[in-house]
Amino acid sequence: MVTRRLRARALPVRLAMLAVAMFGFGFALVPLYSVLCRLTGLNQLQAADSVANGTRLDLNRTVLMQFDSNLRDGLPWVFRPMESVMQVHPGQLVLMSYEISNNSGRRIIGQAIPSFAPAEAAAYVRKLECFCFSTNTLAPNEVKELPVMFIIDRALPSDVSIVTLSYTFFEVPGAGTPSNRRRS
Repeated sequence: MVTRRLRARALPVRLAMLAVAMFGFGFALVPLYSVLCRLTGLNQLQAADSVANGTRLDLNRTVLMQFDSNLRDGLPWVFRPMESVMQVHPGQLVLMSYEISNNSGRRIIGQAIPSFAPAEAAAYVRKLECFCFSTNTLAPNEVKELPVMFIIDRALPSDVSIVTLSYTFFEVPGAGTPSNRRRS
């Protein structure tokens, strides 16, 4: 009987510890992603000149690039590609932009995470310049243009004719100053 009461009292403590651990894991995702990219070489900046000089243009092939944008967790921004689709030749140096605006009355820091469809295309799209390489800070009602420069490798499998590059912006929690943080 005594052990049953002790277990019943310990359950709320265990649940609270689990909630704190889950919050901590969510808080640590953006820095963990940065470390993962640094260790694996994913999503790293390369010199545009060195890549462009070593790449030949394949004029016999065209890939339809689609651009997508998403916001997470009620981020009060408007985020969209300046062009939603583009015809690209493998080996072609491409510069396109996204537009982002902060529709809130507070300074917000965000981080964009890229993804590709089909997923195997990620190995063939080399981003040379990208707003996803670092955090982005937007002042209240600020609008920015965020460039992306990339090359699709000529080794992209021939059965892949459409590639979608999608970015999802997350707010970086705790990155603002205490006076700029949302109060609950």
